Amino acid sequence: MPKILVVTGDGGESYEALYAVHRFREQEWDVRVAAPSVRRLHLVMHDFEPGWDTYVERPGYGIQADLSFDQVDVRDYDAILVLGGRAPEYLRNDRRLLELVRQFDAHQKWIFGICHGIQVLAAAGLTKDKCVTCYEHVRFEAEQAGATFMSQQAVRDGRIVTAQTWQSHPEFYREIFACLVPNPHATRS
Repeated sequence: MPKILVVTGDGGESYEALYAVHRFREQEWDVRVAAPSVRRLHLVMHDFEPGWDTYVERPGYGIQADLSFDQVDVRDYDAILVLGGRAPEYLRNDRRLLELVRQFDAHQKWIFGICHGIQVLAAAGLTKDKCVTCYEHVRFEAEQAGATFMSQQAVRDGRIVTAQTWQSHPEFYREIFACLVPNPHATRS
């Protein structure tokens, strides 16, 4: 049974957080939410409105952080999922989180990022020479960090899987499950 670390904070995208936690629990996987501190987080909903050049933000459902970044032992997890929303804007400056993401990479574990989550992966130095996707308005940051932007809803490059927005959930979670669930029909060498 895979164990997944979901990362978010205040201003994180509510739908992305709840979808991830519920989807993994539906599979009876062990999922934990990590944030800068253990407490109930204030999440938001981003949506796209006609006439707006960018998304609009409204208060969303909250979620309880199970542990702080200081309490995470990377060896206990199979994958990390960095959610989007506004949270990555400040989380990318948290040295504890950047070190965690780098440790997941060093331990050859799966790294997933959706929407603005690419900001954390880029700040950790993991996007250089990688093909990624993300919310279009953070594409510049991904490219500045050495990534090649792809227009697909979800992109897998090695052990990193990225997605554009919550609208990419079907494609993104198909990729995630392909990474974490062994194919019983695959031939073994």
